[in-house]
Amino acid sequence: MQSKSSASTLLVILLIFLTFPIWLGISGGVLGLMAGLMAAIFGIFAGIFGAAFGVIGSMFHWHWPFGGFFHWNFLTIILIVGIIVFISRSKKG
Repeated sequence: MQSKSSASTLLVILLIFLTFPIWLGISGGVLGLMAGLMAAIFGIFAGIFGAAFGVIGSMFHWHWPFGGFFHWNFLTIILIVGIIVFISRSKKG
């Protein structure tokens, strides 16, 4: 009876030893899949973040103002005036 037990134990150890590269590849593939999904989620958030700031930036249509003519958009001028008004009001209080 003991020889059957040691033979089956030897067979299990041999099977684990021979299939170790397969299990290692499967675990590496699963970890790679999880890392890829996390990177995709971060990429989606970064794309949404960049698109939102791109839309906000396109509303102002900012140009470098020292090229001869001032190429400012009306919304940029309103924003600068609003900042100046808010700063001047906060100093009086």
